[in-house]
Amino acid sequence: MKKNFSRREFLQTSGGVAGALAAANTIRLEAEAIPPARPGPASDRIRFGIIGVGMQGSGLLTTSITLPGVECVAACDLYDGRHTLAKEIVNAPLSTTRRYQELLDNKEIDCLIAAVPDHWHRQIVVDAVNSGKDIYCEKPMSHSVADGFDMTAAQQKTGKFVQVGSQRVSSAIYGKAKELLAQGAIGDLCLVEGSLGRNDPTGAWEYPPPPDLSTQTLDWDMWQGTAPKRAFDPLLFARWRCWKEYGTGVAGDLLVHMISGIMFALNLNEPPQRAMAMGGILRWKDGRNMPDVHASLFEYGNVPIYARLNLGTESPEVVRFQGAKGYIEVSEGAVTHVPQPGVDTSPSYYATQSFPRAMRQEYLKQWHAEHDPPPGQELLEAATTYRGVSYDELKPHLWRFFEAVRTRKPVVEDAVFGNHAALACHMANESYFRKSAVTFDKASKSIKNS
Repeated sequence: MKKNFSRREFLQTSGGVAGALAAANTIRLEAEAIPPARPGPASDRIRFGIIGVGMQGSGLLTTSITLPGVECVAACDLYDGRHTLAKEIVNAPLSTTRRYQELLDNKEIDCLIAAVPDHWHRQIVVDAVNSGKDIYCEKPMSHSVADGFDMTAAQQKTGKFVQVGSQRVSSAIYGKAKELLAQGAIGDLCLVEGSLGRNDPTGAWEYPPPPDLSTQTLDWDMWQGTAPKRAFDPLLFARWRCWKEYGTGVAGDLLVHMISGIMFALNLNEPPQRAMAMGGILRWKDGRNMPDVHASLFEYGNVPIYARLNLGTESPEVVRFQGAKGYIEVSEGAVTHVPQPGVDTSPSYYATQSFPRAMRQEYLKQWHAEHDPPPGQELLEAATTYRGVSYDELKPHLWRFFEAVRTRKPVVEDAVFGNHAALACHMANESYFRKSAVTFDKASKSIKNS
């Protein structure tokens, strides 16, 4: 018997337990069809360059080159080991460099993918669109509030495409959730809850640095960018998500996926009006300065959205949309609709326990006369589960980006949407550090104490 499960296997087997127990019907969701490759002139191919070939970048590169009519012609990374990795993945002639500006100047490149630490997002995206190239940028879109608005302004000024890499907006799972919500399947929305837990060093970003990492194999000064200068430290390079100087913590790495999916499903494209957050460094006391437990409450209109992230205890990632007619539960590979009548299905226990006998008997007689359905016409409220490809699957989201580059039809997650999702994460972080509720002031484009 297999005793050790990967994180994804654990999520797939245990995610949405409550919904799974209630489910009576299961329907398979079909992913968006990607046409097979067709013979054609080389000029019809989309040629891309990739900036950053680390953990996420290597996955983006591996997936992208499987898409029809797409090829990688150049890769950039400040660590030489990833030049080797990129060539191993592509398994074809590939230009590699430490200088991303060379990709911007390369006329053979139609578009770019950027998977770099958060503190480099703004500079690379702004430079890319100003050079005339569309770009797919990993989430969160920005490292700061100001960065996000600079990136959005550059995209709007140039007219080039910026697609942010929160792939759930291209997922059939969240597409079905959006459809059910729009149909009024759960009635008036009351609350959205999301939770996610991890319980291992890798899940907490304690990644092992490459053994050959040094100032000879890595351009350390360039990697630090605009961050405060530090002496060479392999742990900072491998575990940058742990420090606010380079990353955005669990909010920008994990919460942003959840928020992007929720925004997409609810057809929201705005930052929250208010956010309150708390947490701390409760498990991984390894020198990081970003919390490993982070609970945030957001206000969008009059509906609260509550998100709990914990790097100290493993638990499946689940988002539940709750309404007067039931709930919709989204997990990695499924969305479950559990209807609820929202009315009394049995006599009130208040009456049956606190009325005198004669009054109670009269109440019960009247209640059953008014509420009992005729025999054989009893209502059967069954849950329905829709199963499909994981919402973390990269291929649909990347395919939509490359098709946008090819057809010039808008991308599915542009800079405006990406900025709004990132703003929720910045507000959660600001609330945590300020120990105060915060609001977003649209006039000054800044986060203020509530």
